[in-house]
Order: sequence, then C-alpha cells, then structure tokens
Amino acid sequence: MTSASWLAAMITPENDFDGAPLLRKEFTLEEGHGAVVKATLRATALGVYEASINGVPAGPDVLSPGWSSYEWRLRHRSYDVTALIRPTTVIGVELGNGWYRGRLAWHGMSNLYGSELGFFGQMDIEFADGHVQSVASDASWQAGLSATTFNDLYDGQTIDSRRLQQGWAEPGFVPGTGWTGAREVAFDVGRLAEPVGPPVVRAGVVRPVEVFTSPGGKTLVDFGQNLVGWLRFTVQGEAGHTITIRHAEVLEEGELGVRPLRTAKATDTFILSGGQDSFEPTKTFHGFRYAEVTGWPGDLTEGDLEAVVVHSDLERTGTFECSNELVNQLHRNIVWGLRGNFLDLPTDCPQRDERLGWTGDIGVFAPTAAFVYDVKGFLQDWLLDLAAEQKAQDGLVPITVPDVLKYCPQPAEFPAPESSALWSEASVWVPWALWEAYGDLSVLENQYESMAAHTRRVEGLLSPAGLWDSGFQFGDWLDPDAAPDQPWAAKADTAVVATACMYRTAILTARAAGLLGKHDDEASFEALAARVRNAFAEHYVAADGTISSDCTTVYALAIAFDVLLTPELREFAGNRLAELVRDNSYRVSTGFAGTPFITHALTDTGHVDGAYRLLLEEGCPSWLYPVTMGATTVWERWDSMLPDGTINPGEMTSFNHYALGAVADWMHKAIGGIRPLEPGYSRVLIQPQPGEGIDWASTSLKTPHGEVRTAWKYDDGGFRLEATVPDGVAADVVLPDGARHGVTGGTHHFEAALAPAPDYEVSR
Repeated sequence: MTSASWLAAMITPENDFDGAPLLRKEFTLEEGHGAVVKATLRATALGVYEASINGVPAGPDVLSPGWSSYEWRLRHRSYDVTALIRPTTVIGVELGNGWYRGRLAWHGMSNLYGSELGFFGQMDIEFADGHVQSVASDASWQAGLSATTFNDLYDGQTIDSRRLQQGWAEPGFVPGTGWTGAREVAFDVGRLAEPVGPPVVRAGVVRPVEVFTSPGGKTLVDFGQNLVGWLRFTVQGEAGHTITIRHAEVLEEGELGVRPLRTAKATDTFILSGGQDSFEPTKTFHGFRYAEVTGWPGDLTEGDLEAVVVHSDLERTGTFECSNELVNQLHRNIVWGLRGNFLDLPTDCPQRDERLGWTGDIGVFAPTAAFVYDVKGFLQDWLLDLAAEQKAQDGLVPITVPDVLKYCPQPAEFPAPESSALWSEASVWVPWALWEAYGDLSVLENQYESMAAHTRRVEGLLSPAGLWDSGFQFGDWLDPDAAPDQPWAAKADTAVVATACMYRTAILTARAAGLLGKHDDEASFEALAARVRNAFAEHYVAADGTISSDCTTVYALAIAFDVLLTPELREFAGNRLAELVRDNSYRVSTGFAGTPFITHALTDTGHVDGAYRLLLEEGCPSWLYPVTMGATTVWERWDSMLPDGTINPGEMTSFNHYALGAVADWMHKAIGGIRPLEPGYSRVLIQPQPGEGIDWASTSLKTPHGEVRTAWKYDDGGFRLEATVPDGVAADVVLPDGARHGVTGGTHHFEAALAPAPDYEVSR
C-alpha cells in the first residue's frame, strides 16, 4: 500500500504525568468496505515511545525513534499491524523522556531539545475495495498516567506498579479520574525522515552467573559479561515495598564500582503492588556487568533476574578465532563493545553521563565494525545527521553527532569549536570505509557534499606552508604515557598528527570525486593532497628520515597513510617504528590516533613479528592486559583498572569503549588474511600472515557476493590453508612463502613448506 499523506498532528498530554504519560485512541472500523487488507502504523515522538495495538506491541523495537539531529531529522518508523486490527481497536502509546528531554552530556543539563514530550502517529487501514481509513494523532486522543514515575537514560527509571492501569490500551477501557485530553503543538512535518538504519531491539538475554554478598553486606549479582540494557524480573511482595537496583561495570574492593559513572545514577527503583509484578524498565538503559539489589523480598537467587541486552538490530557478518584464547577473548570483547555502543548511533561509552556519538571513535573503528556486523544502514543514517549538523555549522564537522555539545557550556580547557583532525575526519573516513566494505557507490554519492565541505574547510585552516598546525587538536588522545588528568598530553606533536590525517582525507576525497565523475574536484583535491604531503616532508621529516616527535604514532600514521615521498623513507620509518616498539618491550605506546594503525604499519613494512608481539603482549599497557584482568569489553584506557584491582583515578575511565578495539581490523586482514581488492569484495585478497604465538586461525566474512572463509594452521612442519570464495568472485591467494595463486568460486587448499612458529615468553 502506498502510504497515505500525513493527516497527523504532534500532540502532547495536557498533563505531563511525571514525564511518562500514556496516550490512547479508541476507534471502530468503517463498514461497507469488505475485509481489512493492510494496516500500517507510522509513528514518531519527541522523546521515546512504545506503541501497541489492542495491548499488543506494534513492533519489537524499543527506545524509538532513537536519537537523531532532531532539529533537522526526526525519524519515524512503520509497523505492519494488520493482524492486530479488530472491529474496535485501540492505539496505545507510552512516552518517555529519552534523548529529547532527558539528561545529556556531563553538564547536568536536560530539556536541550525541548521541554514538551510529543507523539506523532497515523494508522492507515486499507480495505478490500481500496478504501483507506486513517486514524491520526490529534486533540481527540486521551492521556493518562503510567506506572513510571521517573525516567532518564543516565539516572534510571522508577516504576510504581500500584499505578498500573490494566487494560488501558485495550477496547472497552473506561478512563477514570486523572485522565485528560491531548493538545496539538506546532510541528514542522518537513523534519520527518524515513529511517535508514535498523531499530533498537532486545537482542538477547544474559542470566546471572553468581549472586553473592559484598564485604559491606550488599547483595550483588554478577552477569559475567559487561553489557548494555536493563534487568527484567517478576516478583511478589508487600504493597508499597521498594526494590532498588544499582548498576556498574566493575567491582572495587568487592563493592559496586560507581565512580566511573560520574554523575549518572544508573539506578532503577521498583515499588510493589502486593500481587505478582513483572518489571522491565524500557525507558532507560545501563552499561553494567554487576547489579546491587536492595530490598528483594526473601533470598535472591540466580534464577530470579535476567539481563536484557539492547542494541541496534544488526546482522553478524564476520567471525574470527585462533589458537590463542586470550586473543579470542579480546575479539569477543571488541564485538561486545560494538554491541553496547551501537545503540541507535555509535557512542563512545554506554554507562556514564556521556554516551555521545564521538566522531573520532567511529572514524577509526568503522572498518572493524563493517567486518563483524552489517553496519551499512546504521552508519549511513548517522552520516545523514553528521551532514545536517555540518551544514548548519558552515562546514564544521563537530566532535559529536548529534551535536548536543553546542547547547552546553564550553569547557575551559578547550577553545571555541573548530575542525579537529581524526574526529572531524569521520565525514570522509566513515563513508570510505563503507564503500570499501559494501561497494555501494550511493554511500559516496550521498555523502560527497559533506566529504568535500570538510576537506575544503580544513584546506582553509592550513598554514601558508601547507600544514595543519593551528587550533586545538585532540591529537593522539589518551597516550598511555600521558597523566590520567591530561589525556591530550601525548608524545606525538598534534600538528604532525593533524597534517598526516589531512593528507589521507584529501586523497580519499579526491578518489571519491573521481569515482563520481567529478574530475575537476578530483584534480583539485589531488593537488591539495600533494601540497600537504610535500609540506609534511619538508617540515616534519628530517634528512635521515626521522619524523618530528620520533614516536610510534607519527611513524604509524606516516606509513599507514602513505605520506612519505620515497620507498627509502618508508623503509626507514618501518625500521624505526619496529625499533621503538621493541625498545618499549612491545607494550602499547600509542593513543587514539596511532593505535588503529600501528599493527598495519608494522606488517606493511615487513615487521610482522613486531605486530604479533605487540598484539600478544600481556603487560600493561597492552591489548591483552585488560583480558588478563577479566575484561569482557574493551576499555577506554589501557589501564582503566590498575594491576592492584583499583580503578584508574582519571575522570574518563570507561570499561566499554570500542575505539582501541580497532586492532581487530588488522586481525581480520593480517591474521585472518581477508581483505578486499575491489570495493565490496568483488575481488578478494587472501593473504594470511602468520607470526609467533598463533598456530592456527579461522576467519569468515559474509560479503555482498557471498561468504569468504579462511582457515590456516601449522601442520607436519608446514603451513596449510583452506580458502573458500563465493561463486563469481576472483581471489588472489598469497602464501607465506611468496607463492601466488589466482582462484575463483569454491573451496581451495594450499600448502607452504614453513616450520611452525616458535613459542615465546611474554612479560606480565
């Protein structure tokens, strides 16, 4: 059925009802038109909504419509509700504050987008004779109070089951005292947008592994996995009795470690009715592994609670497994970190008073994300918000999207907002990562204006010499050698980092222009890239090849971005990088800028052994140190938890931050050996590069053309590889001994005469 035009109005209850009102509309089907053929509900809200038809959820989504740049894009969702329609039907809606009116960022501010909740919806019912009956939100709807007395994404939800009104969303319910009407509010329907990405859903359930008593006498529940969502349970107790549940990612000295939450309360409160009550706080979410439960009637057991995992509805596409179980756990941690932070938009962390769409994090993590899950629609939707924010700010790509920080006080330590290397670069790097992963040129077509606008804006920020050496930069944020309270104090000069990033951005924008047939732009951006590259060489590369700052990050970026002018300089940079890595005992010495690229840079310059030792190091700081400390997601800091079990004293100490998990891109390409030779894997390079400490690996990827799979192992003194390629896809297979083979669809077996890699001791 072609959707009917909008007849709906944005409505708000005449009474706010504690910020979580109910709305209902009861109606009867028009007669004389035959059977109902199709019924579609389209809905959105200022806030979050849950829609039901005759008491049955309209769809599986939660926290809809999610968080977009509400000033320009308010997404609506469509539901096929044909099977739920009755002669007398009720549309029921529960509202909550969500991102629209709830607390956002770390300033304690709320109502940043507006002070009134609202609902905008319309059901179109098509009959057998073609007639369409439309029931739309308007002032005839009724509003009442829900059982929720408080709701906030950061602070939690309070549910008083004594206020629950049974049957309120079903036919025949008679609204009693306290129900009011609704009123229409001004709303520009031009802001309505079809969603490009998937909805947020309940994606699974995790049950407790242990219920225990803390040293302070608190009842704690361990779910064994740091996750994002909420608890669900059924309980019976005395009317008015209160159960309080606090959430945290870690324990400290045996108690709930809540300091990393900063001001986020992450607390849900449940008031019992006296009968059997079922609770599920769907108007908030928490990042947690542990829950502290107070007031449970009787003895709490593992079977009394379950954790509901919540994130965007994404399809798993890539897998990785190898002989080293610590590396396997690292990969699982990376996947869980993505799941927790891909909740409607790519956030930095899911637990504290932040949870923002930081552009720098996804700018470097997008290739990893596009391997393990199908994130094409998810990230395309976010990129539309990025472009909208950018257009409203004269080409400036903000550091968070949606850019709620523009409504907040400017931090004293940062100057006025300006384009920021690596962070603003997401406008170019993310579309390019999607193009490489999926081969869909429409991604570049849709984002080209944004890509070009960012690149031109930064061109205007360059010095006369062609360097990006002015203005505030995050640089190699969270360098492990920086003090906990000075995350910007990295070894790498911020101008060196920014100029290298600008070269990559300019050359990728030029390539996008060429693919789209914009050849004048292509030439212009190529010239810009050449100017920046030459400036980098003149001002930052010494005659002997040393790069200014002489630290791992600057060499990693120079190699990975191909900034260096000659093969000799590249060889020197690779050798110097390997030397610095070795001199640091293979412990990580890079922050947000260098970490995603250092293993690639080592491998691409012939130092595969150094890349493996860097990955497999267990001493702090390293990728595996958190694994040895029991981590089940990737941490924000290499030492978010110190070796003595205490929490890092820094203010930013998240235990679920995916950015440093970008190393999985190297794991997939170098250990697993799968990378695209053409966008979308229409041609594939299969080139596992084995190294010390891993004896076998198995990797798979569902590409747009079918599944690519590799499995290699050391066996009988040699190297054996099994590679599966989809029908119609050509692959170049390169073995560790240098032998090359061209294959097409099917499963193929190869051998190379190599001795197994020796084991070695890692420091701890």
